[in-house]
Amino acid sequence: MDAHKYTYRVTWSAEDEEYVGLCAEFPSLSWMDKSQEKAFMGIVSLVCGIVEDMKSNGETVPVPLSERKYSGHFVVRTTPETHRKLAMQAAEAGVSLNRLVNSLF
Repeated sequence: MDAHKYTYRVTWSAEDEEYVGLCAEFPSLSWMDKSQEKAFMGIVSLVCGIVEDMKSNGETVPVPLSERKYSGHFVVRTTPETHRKLAMQAAEAGVSLNRLVNSLF
């Protein structure tokens, strides 16, 4: 599995005054640097090393989010008030609640 296929993000940490490189599939890992590019390269390198270690130890390596299969079906719990508001918006727009929620993305 290619560690470059994982989902990476670099954000600014005002508290640390550095960029933080993150990987969605490995939420406990991070890499900090003053340079945005170095924070990205650091987290990618760290994940590559972790993946190699996991493979050599016979551990299961996470499947990248981009390669996972999704059914398109999920259940969301919300408050009765939010449900009512969404149902009213859908009715006013003349669409199903499902279509309304999908249009938000």
